[in-house]
Amino acid sequence: MPLPFTIQPLTNAHAPQIVDLILPIQQHEFNVPIDIAAQPDLLDIETAYFRNGGHFWGAISDGRLLGTIALISIGHQAGALRKMFVRKEYRGKEPGVAQHLMEALLTYCIGADISTVYLGTIQTMKAAHRFYERNGFRTIEKADLPGYYPDMATDNLYYCRTITKHAFL
Repeated sequence: MPLPFTIQPLTNAHAPQIVDLILPIQQHEFNVPIDIAAQPDLLDIETAYFRNGGHFWGAISDGRLLGTIALISIGHQAGALRKMFVRKEYRGKEPGVAQHLMEALLTYCIGADISTVYLGTIQTMKAAHRFYERNGFRTIEKADLPGYYPDMATDNLYYCRTITKHAFL
């Protein structure tokens, strides 16, 4: 059965939709004190993500952005997972928006020779923590992040995942 949405690359043309999705989730749902000025990457997706070998995907249904996930290539065969956000009404196992976004990122990592993915999040995003752990991420201490990891000021919980070409899911 076909999915009720498609996973596709997002570009600068999608920036208004991306901002309209992400900012309310950050500010209102999770009370993160962050605004667009602190996230200039959202206004220039192509430079922030694609230029150095990363990527930015969205789940789209009937022209509406349902969720996002992004990867910054940070060298050393590593990447930083960023901007994993899904509209509240599309979260959960069905219709699987988050899972399909994650699978797109992991598949891309294999092709791009990225073997380690790091991510930072906040303590209050408990459902996200369970999702990351189901997808093979393990918690690590901030001190265990490599020096080249681009830390976000709002993050206070960190994860890492090793990716192999033979069994990434």
